[in-house]
Amino acid sequence: AVYIGAMQFGARQSAGNSVEDIAALVDYAHLYNVKVYVTLNTIIDDEDIQAVEKLIGQLYRIGVDALIVQDLGILKMNIPPIQLHASTQTDNRDAEKVDFLAKSGLSRVVLARELSLEEMDKLWVEAKK
Repeated sequence: AVYIGAMQFGARQSAGNSVEDIAALVDYAHLYNVKVYVTLNTIIDDEDIQAVEKLIGQLYRIGVDALIVQDLGILKMNIPPIQLHASTQTDNRDAEKVDFLAKSGLSRVVLARELSLEEMDKLWVEAKK
């Protein structure tokens, strides 16, 4: 998979990738069965909700495979049926949090980067129970 930030609402927004840039990447990546995940992993202010909904609609239409999100308010937005992944920035370090996120509709959870491999393995075993 390829992870990329858009021009707004993500921790990688300084890369300055336009929707057109991401569309070209999606077209190329999909030729090789590579998925494209766009980071929308910052906290969204109330005044940005419409702009976020518009951006998500554009990303969906160009074929982005999933969004990596931090702000769970996205779950309440008027967006198309695109897969959502929980960013490491949602501090995913225990089985209860992973379970909560899965039950909230997120299809993947990126674990907290501070976890060791041993802690991740333990969390995986706990989450499967």
